[in-house]
Amino acid sequence: MALEGFTHLIPFAAGHELIRQGRKDLELIRMTPDVLYDQMVGMGCARKLVFSYAGNPGVGSLHRVRDAVEHGWPHPIEIEEHSHAGMANRYAAGAAGLPFGMLKGYSGTDLVAHTNVKFITCPFTGEELAAVPALAPDVAIVHAQEADRRGNVQLWGIPGVQKEAVLAAKRSLVTVERIVDELEPRPGGVFLPSWVIDAVSEAPNGAYPSYAHGLTDRDNDFYKLWDKVSRDRDEFKAYMEEHVL
Repeated sequence: MALEGFTHLIPFAAGHELIRQGRKDLELIRMTPDVLYDQMVGMGCARKLVFSYAGNPGVGSLHRVRDAVEHGWPHPIEIEEHSHAGMANRYAAGAAGLPFGMLKGYSGTDLVAHTNVKFITCPFTGEELAAVPALAPDVAIVHAQEADRRGNVQLWGIPGVQKEAVLAAKRSLVTVERIVDELEPRPGGVFLPSWVIDAVSEAPNGAYPSYAHGLTDRDNDFYKLWDKVSRDRDEFKAYMEEHVL
């Protein structure tokens, strides 16, 4: 399962619903896991994390992810780490229906020994290139600013891999800040047509504590608070019980 969003439009409302439903044994995929996946890992939702860079943005570590990796709490998780470019190429390959993506990267790094990457020779130039397996999640969930009543979705602001994740996934859910009669084209906007989406759900402020560019604000104080809350298992559990469960 992939819950995607880059800096903003992070689908917190959907992730919290997964936690409340008691979903377990998930292989969680995300280009930049942040607080949402820290919460999901800490609540025992994940058996594996496939990612590039994990951290509390602007603050520090993800303490629940670290606890799972280093001490197996609440249970051990498997990790598969890639570069940003590697993850983006994996999604793009999945969206295109290709078995793998290619890029210049990984070569000469310690990451090669710890992740799923192979090297191939270009048949035209003889250059060695990295090959990464395509991502085709069973489910992709993204958040966006708006959808129209026909189920078409538009998002704008800092681009991530939401489009590629939706196109690569077998099924997709998009939560949105609002439903509108007509979508007004935005400069740099990303359009997701209804025929690539299985369900749209209206979820105002559904990206909180991240933000939806142009509509809601980021709660910077929350991210600093989370660094304290997430360090202690009991404090973490008490917070999740009160504010999520």
